[in-house]
Amino acid sequence: MNGPTRCGWAGSDPLMIDYHDREWGVPLRDSRALWEMLMLEGFQAGLSWRTILNRRTGFRAAFAGFVPEVVARFGPADVERLMGDAGIIRARAKIEATIGNARAYLAMREAGEDFADFAWHFVGGKPMQGDGVTVPASTDLSATISKALKKRGFKFVGAVTVYAWMQAVGMVNDHDRHCFRR
Repeated sequence: MNGPTRCGWAGSDPLMIDYHDREWGVPLRDSRALWEMLMLEGFQAGLSWRTILNRRTGFRAAFAGFVPEVVARFGPADVERLMGDAGIIRARAKIEATIGNARAYLAMREAGEDFADFAWHFVGGKPMQGDGVTVPASTDLSATISKALKKRGFKFVGAVTVYAWMQAVGMVNDHDRHCFRR
């Protein structure tokens, strides 16, 4: 026996399999952790998730554990430091967006808006169920969430990135119909 049937994207890479089995699609309701995943999805744009996952430890070190209060205080010297950090994706626009997104996250909180409540209200507080066959790149709902995030000052949060984030954090269950995690 080869083990459980998984979504095809998990492949045979042990890191991807572990991510699939333990994290992807598990409802995440911690505001800071949701923000971290959204930032990582932004870095993933144009790249593979495997690339991001292989560098997640480096990202966490570079971005102070994705503590928004710390990241929001990053300035030009930090951007230059991060541009020289081989442990992350060195894309200036994405680095600067992450810093700005920390500030947007904190502004939401200061206005009394909890990030987890904000995210989960779009799906009525429970995961939406995909059909287990088709997986869209984006949806009308991810476009709506993208617009709401951009209105609050977030960047690198297009509809495709937001949909990937929704899948990752369990707002939508897009596991294959034959996957043991479905």
